[in-house]
Amino acid sequence: MIYKFERGLDESRVIYVTLKLDGKHKFKMALDTAASYTTIDSSSLIINGYPIDKKAGTAKVEAANGIFEVDIIEVESLTALGHTVHNIPIQVYDFVAHGIVSDYDGLLGLDFFENTELHINLKNNTIEVS
Repeated sequence: MIYKFERGLDESRVIYVTLKLDGKHKFKMALDTAASYTTIDSSSLIINGYPIDKKAGTAKVEAANGIFEVDIIEVESLTALGHTVHNIPIQVYDFVAHGIVSDYDGLLGLDFFENTELHINLKNNTIEVS
């Protein structure tokens, strides 16, 4: 199935998609094909009433601004673009505490698209996941 997406109006032209966590919590995510793993802002999770106190561990992440540590939690499901992944670990990071202010709740990484075909059409602003 083909889905339309919106893009940011700034120079980054970020691709935004809606993510449903455990079938009920909705988040505005930036699709990041350079991110290996999905990361959600801890403040966004708390505001949406999602419990983040059951950590499955931590991980060191290397980004453009250095190496930092994130918490890992395992979630029942993530759904976006007509695709659902079950029992997937996600990274939790406090964006605001680390000076990150954005209009999205996290990054939808490549782990979400494992074992799929992903086609991004920038001319038509569409994505197909199969």
